[in-house]
Amino acid sequence: MAYKVLKGLDNKFVRWYSIGKMPECDFKPKNYIGPSVARTEHIKSTIIPPAVFDIYKKPLVIHQGHMQWLYDHEGRRYLDLLGGIATISVGHSHPKVAAALQEQIGKLWHTTNIYRHPKIYEYAEKLIAKFPKNLEVVYFVNSGTEANDLAVVLSRLYTGNEDVVSLQGSYHGCSSGLMGLTSTQSFRQPNMSVAGYYHAMVPDPYRGIWSGCRDSLSQVPGACSCPGDCVTSDKYAHQLSELITHSVPSGRLAAMFAEPIQGVNGIMQYPKGYLRKARDIVKKNSGLFVADEVQTGFGRTGDTFWGFESEGIVPDIVTMAKGIGNGFPLAAVVTTREIADAHSPALYFNTFGGNALASTVGKAVLEVIEEENIQENSKTVGKYFLEQMMQLQKQYPIIGDVRGKGLMIGLEMVKPGTKEPLDNVAEIFETVRDLGVLMGWGGRWNHNLRMTPPMCINKEDVDFAISVLDEAFKRHSP
Repeated sequence: MAYKVLKGLDNKFVRWYSIGKMPECDFKPKNYIGPSVARTEHIKSTIIPPAVFDIYKKPLVIHQGHMQWLYDHEGRRYLDLLGGIATISVGHSHPKVAAALQEQIGKLWHTTNIYRHPKIYEYAEKLIAKFPKNLEVVYFVNSGTEANDLAVVLSRLYTGNEDVVSLQGSYHGCSSGLMGLTSTQSFRQPNMSVAGYYHAMVPDPYRGIWSGCRDSLSQVPGACSCPGDCVTSDKYAHQLSELITHSVPSGRLAAMFAEPIQGVNGIMQYPKGYLRKARDIVKKNSGLFVADEVQTGFGRTGDTFWGFESEGIVPDIVTMAKGIGNGFPLAAVVTTREIADAHSPALYFNTFGGNALASTVGKAVLEVIEEENIQENSKTVGKYFLEQMMQLQKQYPIIGDVRGKGLMIGLEMVKPGTKEPLDNVAEIFETVRDLGVLMGWGGRWNHNLRMTPPMCINKEDVDFAISVLDEAFKRHSP
């Protein structure tokens, strides 16, 4: 344990408590010159919508970022294990990405895409090279919600059908059009039930009725250890088939959407083989299979560049956002030429999708992922992180499940000896922040801790994070 002393912006010394040794960082943040915390509180309470909430009791005012580090208004440094919710892929303000953006800012910010500018073509070609051969057409948009909304449009136009299936616990956006596709109750408004959407049983190896083994170093205690597909994947796939057979009008399925690993639902992985079997069922029912790679894409899961590749499948449509732009508003939809052709009867236009700045950033992010072996880092550091989490699980019965792949990791927090959600996760969350680490929460009852850090973190950062979690669990275990 150690105390760390930092010089505050009011020229007083601020002493704050940390655990273990926070890894060294030579970066020096600039002095904060924004509004006071009190002023932000006033603006928040009078101008910002109440639906936009603070996750900490004491508001966190982030001032600057550098790679895996964030700095608050007082100059305090935090290890960022949330990454803007799986959004910071190669590091906050990565020098190469920042330099590329700065150069483009001096040349051209924006022009309508009914003209041509070189950056969108350079980027499109580079991005498409990351996909299987038949996925050869890319649309550029601004957010994951836009991408998934467009994927719904494409699937309905191509199939001529209306009905769409997703999994319980999924998050695909919360616009009026996608509120029916998302199956996380906390994001669904009470008077906006959208017709034509159905939610299949989520194949949950920890809480599901058939358990199961998953493609992860960490398994549910007592789970099976199937050498290939998990035996439970057939049972969950049968439930999907039953839903389509009984609830969707015959022959009217447009698509199924699935995240290869559910992010908002606490880093939920499915039994091995489930997604491939789900895709086969969907295709037999004349629908398209849409892989939502908003959180899992760009090497985050380590073994593969895209989450769907781990299942050995090729989707009909892939949506992506977040890590694609390392925090810049950028998203995309990739599909086949045949499906894109079905979009031609009416005009399509997106004002900012793929503009000069966005395309420049996207291209630079891909180059950094390749040049700095970001995917391999996700794999090796993620494996180490999971191993350390599994050791913590042995010490603390409040950790019901450790799961994930690469740098997409979740802890399911429970009352010891049960699967009931732990009721003081918020206290753990606050303590972890106070000790210098930022992470997220998720799951049905907000009882899971989620870690989707910038994919540049290293083992020394992991050791620090583990020491912080160890201390937090000591303080808040029953």
